Amino acid sequence: MSDRRVVITGIGVLSPIGINLDSFWESLIKGESGIDTISCLDPSDFYCQIGGEIKEFEPAQYFKNPKDARRADRYCQLAMAAAKMAYEDSGITEGGFDPYRFGCMVGSGIGGLSTLEQQHKKFLDRGASRVSPFLIPMMIANIGSGIISMEYGLSGPNMSIVTACATANHNIGEAWRMIKFGDADAFIAGGAEASISVMGLSGFGAMKALSSRNDEPQKASRPFDKDRDGFVMSEGAGIVVIEELEHAKARGAEIYCEIAGYGVSADAYHMTSPHPDGYGASKCMDLALKHAQLNSDQVDYINAHGTSTGLGDICETNAIKLSFGDHAKDNLVVSSTKSMTGHLLGAAGGVELAACVKAIQTNVVPPTINLDNPDPECDLDYVPHTSREVNVDVALSNSFGFGGHNASIVLKKFSE
Repeated sequence: MSDRRVVITGIGVLSPIGINLDSFWESLIKGESGIDTISCLDPSDFYCQIGGEIKEFEPAQYFKNPKDARRADRYCQLAMAAAKMAYEDSGITEGGFDPYRFGCMVGSGIGGLSTLEQQHKKFLDRGASRVSPFLIPMMIANIGSGIISMEYGLSGPNMSIVTACATANHNIGEAWRMIKFGDADAFIAGGAEASISVMGLSGFGAMKALSSRNDEPQKASRPFDKDRDGFVMSEGAGIVVIEELEHAKARGAEIYCEIAGYGVSADAYHMTSPHPDGYGASKCMDLALKHAQLNSDQVDYINAHGTSTGLGDICETNAIKLSFGDHAKDNLVVSSTKSMTGHLLGAAGGVELAACVKAIQTNVVPPTINLDNPDPECDLDYVPHTSREVNVDVALSNSFGFGGHNASIVLKKFSE
């Protein structure tokens, strides 16, 4: 692979615990939960009635033409907002780049589910002639990436990878790969999701994947805890601007950190369950470290996928032990920020990458809250309850999705 180095120069975050990077990070290190009873719909018919919602969000302010916000599904609105934050944070100015060298890869695990629901109801109630002509472009999972490219005039590589809960990491990782190979100099990349809807709750609910701790919303997401009973669905977006190092330096950009490695694999095991021994996830982390040219004992912090599901948390623990050996027990710290944000599905990796960046910047690791009764099979250092000061030179972020899709990204502190 090319020796071109890739750095992060802009970050945009919308999450249930903060709608910009600073507020998101402040809530994380305080151990604050963003989970509450769902307010965007009447949840009384569902066994899971809680979620992580984005409150007080005005989408029109993030579009150059506010009317365009009305023609976008909520997931696209969230994607556009996070993209605008990342773009402005990067300091790139309009006309200050070659548009054919600037790409966009923003994905969504589910896409415009609410739009599909609304238009299907209109079809049933009023007939085919009343279905909106915007149904298809609002619904499809790639349209967020397309709209962002139009908004900022990005004519470089543009696509949207859909791999369930690994979506954001795959989009960021493949954008990294294209910069490394010289196909582009910069990307807006990440993921967005807005699936708190009747079908979202019904579908995941039918799988018994969601927590039913409705009376204690803020305690419902409890990764690695013996009493966990499923994940909590959330909405939001996590998007970064990544650039080839010399491109960033030439324009005097402030650099957050370097993306050093990226690994991808498949469990090839089960539609929704990870491999019990963690082989696929372990191989994914091994590949990310290989590309980063780092040994496993050089990793200081892992932001775990850690969804708060019975099988998933054990499998990831096993995978970490496979890849990191004695280091996993002796010095490695691991935490799941989903304990506070809930599970943002296709956006999770982007938001969690932002947490890794801040951990490297501040040498503070966010906690895993609600870890009151550790599962004996989950026996690593998960930084329970409160954040911790730790020297973080290298961080790894895991995202694993239904279908056995695995993606790991390695970040390291930037140095010349």
